[in-house]
Amino acid sequence: MAQLWGGRFTKETDRNVKAFGDSIFFDKRLWRQDIRGSIVHAKMLGKQNILTKEETDNIVEGLNGIYDDIENGKLVIDNSCEDIHSFVESHLIDRIGDDGKRLHTGRSRNDQVALDMRLYTRESLDETKVLLGSLLSTILTIMEENVDTFMPGFTHLQKAQPVTLSHHFGAYFEMFKRDVTRLDDTRDRLNECPLGAGALAGTTYPLDREYTARELGFRAPTANSMDSVSDRDYLLEYLFDLSLIQMHLSRLSEEIITWNTNEYQFVEIDDGYSTGSSIMPQKKNPDVAELIRGKTGRVYGDLTSLLTMMKGLPLAYDKDMQEDKEPAFDAIDAVDGCITMMTGMLSTMKFRKDRMEKSARHGFTNATDVADYLAEKGVPFRDAHGIVGRMVLYCIDHKKALDDLSMDEFHSFSDAFSDDIYEAISLRTCVEKRLTIGAPGQKAMEEEIAKSRTWWSKVFG
Repeated sequence: MAQLWGGRFTKETDRNVKAFGDSIFFDKRLWRQDIRGSIVHAKMLGKQNILTKEETDNIVEGLNGIYDDIENGKLVIDNSCEDIHSFVESHLIDRIGDDGKRLHTGRSRNDQVALDMRLYTRESLDETKVLLGSLLSTILTIMEENVDTFMPGFTHLQKAQPVTLSHHFGAYFEMFKRDVTRLDDTRDRLNECPLGAGALAGTTYPLDREYTARELGFRAPTANSMDSVSDRDYLLEYLFDLSLIQMHLSRLSEEIITWNTNEYQFVEIDDGYSTGSSIMPQKKNPDVAELIRGKTGRVYGDLTSLLTMMKGLPLAYDKDMQEDKEPAFDAIDAVDGCITMMTGMLSTMKFRKDRMEKSARHGFTNATDVADYLAEKGVPFRDAHGIVGRMVLYCIDHKKALDDLSMDEFHSFSDAFSDDIYEAISLRTCVEKRLTIGAPGQKAMEEEIAKSRTWWSKVFG
């Protein structure tokens, strides 16, 4: 198929150069956006009497036919053209003749590419948000069902204080909730239409850019034609958002991997989200969580690739910008896939509540509460801290939990202890008396879950 440029040239492009510069191998996924933008552009040209009604109708009908044929498989996007834009236009010309050559009036491939990528990014961002909504719903269900599932909370990977599974997953709800709001912010900034900017300096044709923007669902046209064709900030923002999402997924994956070990046994991953070993028949491996964790560096690399590509580019458009698509497509595919896998894995996962509670009891997670108890009895907190430290050493030597000690043993450390110590340091008491906003106490958690459910319903319901 003939290329859409070349009048100034006296010989064909070297075939190796052509293969080096062609982008249809990866930008063919933009065919829907390219045709949609071209249809609106043609209608605008007709509205402005730049094209006749007959020319406009022929172009729109031809483009719709190409769309339908690609959609149903009658037309296969091959490598006969350098990019998806020339593929669509060449097929249009083949189908309707010279009217197809008029489509590009008042338009450059620079603003055409910029439009297609913005449309694709906007749609992809919306899909990512929907996937996060499903993940957040799954997390909310876990929170609602585990308000009284006690487990150790950790700092430095050391057991620290008792919390609940609901509280623990509430932290991830907040992370992914922030991710949703970041996507909304990014979408708002990208939602301006670059079509009509031309190559870099607009056009002498009386285009109606407001009409084009409105018809394509944008808030407004972009304000500067040079920035319009050279801006990739919106894509960088989206890849940054994806990198943060992936980081949050990786943190959660790391915890699931740890909880799945024989040493913890906090969770049992469903067989559908596990794999075995080719040599060790006893193995049940958390491969899905490990792959999510492993793909994080790849997503970071995609962001770094785009940042590095953009850092030295002068205004306006440069061919380097063709390199925005592969890392963007890769990051989008990777993160969306990871969100989907995490949602499925969590929704089928079984939590070993007995193991979690036992781990909390025998990890001295109530040690701070013993110190607080002594302080309430009049012992200076620093003295209480030292007393409880010695009690922990004693318990380790005697293989006991703090609430396993007899009253005589308690009194051997301090006369301030009385029979109410057992109730004061039970896991339930330790958790339930923490009722400040954001704490794991049941009442506080129920209020937080209700707020989270309201927010989810407003955003996704």
